[in-house]
Amino acid sequence: MSLFITSLNSGSNGNCYYIGNEHDAVLVDAGISCRETEKRMARLGLSMTKVRAIFVSHEHSDHISGIPVLAKKYQLPVYVTLPTLQNGGLHLDAHLVIHFAAFQAIAIGELEITAFPKLHDASNPHSFIIKCRDVNVGVFTDIGVVCDQLIRHFSQCHAAFLEANYDDDMLDNGNYPYHLKRRIRGGYGHLSNKQALGLFMTHKPAYMSHLLLSHLSKNNNDPALVRELFDNCAGETTIVIASRFEETAVYHISACINKNIALQEHQVNHYQPTLF
Repeated sequence: MSLFITSLNSGSNGNCYYIGNEHDAVLVDAGISCRETEKRMARLGLSMTKVRAIFVSHEHSDHISGIPVLAKKYQLPVYVTLPTLQNGGLHLDAHLVIHFAAFQAIAIGELEITAFPKLHDASNPHSFIIKCRDVNVGVFTDIGVVCDQLIRHFSQCHAAFLEANYDDDMLDNGNYPYHLKRRIRGGYGHLSNKQALGLFMTHKPAYMSHLLLSHLSKNNNDPALVRELFDNCAGETTIVIASRFEETAVYHISACINKNIALQEHQVNHYQPTLF
């Protein structure tokens, strides 16, 4: 069994990640509009009819702004913790709201979604592992620090969306006020390039076929810098820079270690979005 993954958008202007097999899919966060979500999925040949649910990582607007319209239009259940629902001001039909708890696996078709807590300045933030039989995909963004839980789950992933939010020097020398710089790197903010690279180099499993570097800062990072940093130590892992403007390609993730099989990309009409 395989999983198909794509970043529909990744950044402070909106985050939305698609993970699914041939029959069922879920979205982790929906911080772009319903219309944009539909357009980007259509360009990739993905169907909203396969999407069974939306999982919410936390209540910041760049992760939830598209959820009310998307959930109502397609009658999608929204898996969200009660504190996140209350603090995010999400107005959803009651029958579409399902609360989840950390470490309790949720079955959606052959998909199994498990949340675990993360360190971020939100009310009840979580990361997610999406599993389909023996294939694991992680969604690890908006994380203040690399903790033991993150290490344990990352080291079991065949593919992952991993935050690489800022470059230390760019943040230090940029024009953000001191309190915002402190918030970003204060342990409940975001992962730096250096922190993400350290996790990757130290805990990447040999079978990880794809790493989608996500939530890059517009002002405090440089996609070319991130790519150079990770390409130099990627080995057999394909490095993808998730864009804040467009969707990535769809990547086929399997448990097969043979790279020629594991690295299949599915695109429609040879559409190849430019990253930045």
